[in-house]
Amino acid sequence: MKIQFTLNGREVSIDCDAGTYLTDVLRLAGCPSVRRGCDTGSCGTCTVLLDGKPVLSCAMLAAKADGHHITTAEGLQPELSELADFLTAEGAEQCGYCSPGLALTILAMKKELQSPDEQAIKHYLTGNLCRCSGYVGQLRAIKKYMGVIG
Repeated sequence: MKIQFTLNGREVSIDCDAGTYLTDVLRLAGCPSVRRGCDTGSCGTCTVLLDGKPVLSCAMLAAKADGHHITTAEGLQPELSELADFLTAEGAEQCGYCSPGLALTILAMKKELQSPDEQAIKHYLTGNLCRCSGYVGQLRAIKKYMGVIG
């Protein structure tokens, strides 16, 4: 089957099987930031933005992306560089494997929530797992990035 979608601002047309997951299609389309973590939709490592909202690409059939706008880390470099500065300043960069999915979720949260408190941030990030950290540095960096602490 042929699917068409906008990937990081460019029109893409890809042939794939009906049972192909979006993660696989995006990696074949040249997006190495879309990573496999758990393959069950539980860890957030494979997160991409579908029409601006975070989705788990390992749990979504590629056919459902037909006609939509998909954004990966490759399409948000200026914004991600700014966020990376906040994470690095708080010692929260860790190994980086989960970073693209977490970062896309944070960027979506920043657009959706105005001045969230700590509980709202934690709730929005539920499902994004980092196996390296205790989340303290990440949470501190996210709060500074969101402008809710100085």
